Amino acid sequence: MDLKGICVLSVILVVALITTTEGKTPPTKCQCKIAPRERKNCGPPGISAADCRKAGCCFNASVPGVPWCFTAKPKKVKKVCPADSRIRVNCGYPGITAKECTNRKCCFRAHPAGVPWCFYHRTVEEAC
Repeated sequence: MDLKGICVLSVILVVALITTTEGKTPPTKCQCKIAPRERKNCGPPGISAADCRKAGCCFNASVPGVPWCFTAKPKKVKKVCPADSRIRVNCGYPGITAKECTNRKCCFRAHPAGVPWCFYHRTVEEAC
């Protein structure tokens, strides 16, 4: 392979590495609560804690013989109807009934006046 081909492949590799690791958020403590024997490797041998977290993985070097950089559990989320009427996002139309609203899989509260009574759920992360 000539020098031009090696350069092109190098650029492709760098771009691929940047796009696969950028933008990943570090996992939460809840996502990293995994029994050591259930850990799935998420990085090369010798990866630093910082590089592991940048890749969106968990790092814990306290248990020998198991992966220290490991895949995080998926976030547990649930849909809730917001209690604060000021943050409601309209999901219906004036005069919508509670049944029509719930058929749209939205929340319904016929109070207070001046805010949507049929509104979208909010997604929140569940506690550990």
